[in-house]
Amino acid sequence: MTTQQLVTQIKKKKSFLCIGLDVDLDKIPQHLLQEEDPIFAFNKAIIDATHHLCIAYKPNTAFYEAYGIKGWKALEKTINYLNEKHPEIFTIADAKRGDIGNTSTMYAKAFFEDLAFDSVTVAPYMGKDSVEPFLAFENKHTIMLALTSNQGAFDFQTLSVNNQELYKQVLETSKTWNNAQNLMYVVGATKAEYLADIRKIIPESFLLVPGVGAQGGNLQDVCKYGMTDTVGLLINSSRGIIYASKENNFAEAAAKKASELQQQMEAILSA
Repeated sequence: MTTQQLVTQIKKKKSFLCIGLDVDLDKIPQHLLQEEDPIFAFNKAIIDATHHLCIAYKPNTAFYEAYGIKGWKALEKTINYLNEKHPEIFTIADAKRGDIGNTSTMYAKAFFEDLAFDSVTVAPYMGKDSVEPFLAFENKHTIMLALTSNQGAFDFQTLSVNNQELYKQVLETSKTWNNAQNLMYVVGATKAEYLADIRKIIPESFLLVPGVGAQGGNLQDVCKYGMTDTVGLLINSSRGIIYASKENNFAEAAAKKASELQQQMEAILSA
């Protein structure tokens, strides 16, 4: 999916909502555990109920890898279902991979070619030769961790190095890499006050913003400081939507929560 196709979907759906498919078998409705593939059954129900309200889905691969082969098969079935039934949806493999050379190329092939995701999250700590192999794939997007929403972000990301915060140096440096136009960035919603400075460095890039909802991030603040002429934001909500209910009506409850966010986004876009 190209960036322009993503922007077109945002305008069409009046939404820039991304839904995280982070499936924990201890949290899904118990009746689904009787299914042959409970993870896929849960995801399919959530997708069927919410696809018209969002423009992206983001499975965190750890929640699938934790269940071994069965979990990986469920991830494969989920992405295949999305690509076949809803090809207009932007798909994000939240894998946070990061290694050098051929290893990164293999990670990229796994998510871009085998599973056919539109994008994958990566960690930039090992530098450009750990990220550029992902950027080499045409019409695929590499979403680089920039300033994350967790408390530990302050351990390194905001440290001053040569009179500039480290995360800003990472952003500046990433702009010089081959095919940097394929980069997007992760910026946590709980760091909304930093977005004005971030936009000075990457004024047009899309930002994947987790942390709205269960983690306490504020949608209005994120949009105030981070929105661009083409929106430039993918606001992710996971637990706040998919675990809205553990009863038989879980999909409808998820759709209600997603609709509440979509309506707020529509109002912001209209304004």
